[in-house]
Amino acid sequence: MRLLLVTAGSRGDVEPFVALGRRAVARGHEVLLVGPRGTAALASEATGVEVRELDVDYRRMIEEQGGSPVRAMRAFRRVVRPAMRAVIVDSARIALEHAPDAIVHHPKVLSAPLAAARVGAASVLAELVPSVTPTSAFPAAGTLPAGPAALNRASYRLTAAAGAMFRGEMREASALLGDPVAPPRTGATLVPVSPTLLQRPADWPPSVHLTGAWAELGGSAPLDPELERFLEGGDVLSVGFGSMASGDPLRRGAAFVEAARALGLRTLVMRGWGGADVPAHLLGADVLAVDAAPHEHVLPQVLVAAHHGGAGTAHATVRAGAPSVVMPFLADQPFWAAALHRRGLAAAPVRRGADARRLDAAIEDALRCRDRAAEAARRMAREDGTGAAVDVLEALSR
Repeated sequence: MRLLLVTAGSRGDVEPFVALGRRAVARGHEVLLVGPRGTAALASEATGVEVRELDVDYRRMIEEQGGSPVRAMRAFRRVVRPAMRAVIVDSARIALEHAPDAIVHHPKVLSAPLAAARVGAASVLAELVPSVTPTSAFPAAGTLPAGPAALNRASYRLTAAAGAMFRGEMREASALLGDPVAPPRTGATLVPVSPTLLQRPADWPPSVHLTGAWAELGGSAPLDPELERFLEGGDVLSVGFGSMASGDPLRRGAAFVEAARALGLRTLVMRGWGGADVPAHLLGADVLAVDAAPHEHVLPQVLVAAHHGGAGTAHATVRAGAPSVVMPFLADQPFWAAALHRRGLAAAPVRRGADARRLDAAIEDALRCRDRAAEAARRMAREDGTGAAVDVLEALSR
């Protein structure tokens, strides 16, 4: 089967597609992965997965928006619209050239269903966070707080309406693609979320598959020796906010270091794209700051993980058996923060401006979640979301 995987977003939107592509190749399928700049580097270990990059720089987009709605509106015309044009139009052009049997696509790739119809392929939505398929059980991630069933279902109209902002780009993609060669083939929706974090709603249709997370472990490089020695010292709080880059990273990192020291913990700060850092006067034998580190090696060795609540990081902490302190920034992060807390795997979410005293209390609450976190890790270890997703794709091809 010829598979075209198309994603858009930051690292957390790319890595699941890399894992899916790697597993599909291992099962004998031909895979082309299309994603933003940096996709090739993330897929470097995925032997057999061909990669093409779109001219989209999500790091610049996040830095321009800065986590602020006002800055986001200012950046829309300058940064967001050109990026979405590349996602919508250029991915459609690649689909025409590749002529796959199935297109598995991120929700932001709005032209994928049109492209699938044009080339006679199955269109398969990869709903990385539950924000597309309506349900009464919870609101669309990134929209409203949980409420009555009717409001929960209505919230999915908000995410559907977001696509209307790119009608011009969709018209361009439609003109490029031309008329479909046949009626759209039956597709499916894959939700790469662990049932350990989210129970499948009873009102989802049968075509929606909660597969479990897409992750292929063991591909990351070994730890830096200095980091490995630091982790071996034990009693570590890890602090990392991935691609988030809003606010004062030094102030945020300092608050976590002070809170950890008050509890007798050591602190590992992973700077990421600028979400946290450590002032020079707070560095010491009990504090280490690094640019990045692989979650699969680091998180199983920490007592508590403080993070932003992205879908990938939320799954990684649960997989590692680490309880969480979640400081959500935007989008779907409050959804995952609430989900982890509801299942007893995290303290109540903390605000971005939280001081050391509030963080101290949150870390203590998270430490009380260690037994539940260990049990959740054992449950997640029995899941194979990537394999389940390939099973669905193979069934579609038959």
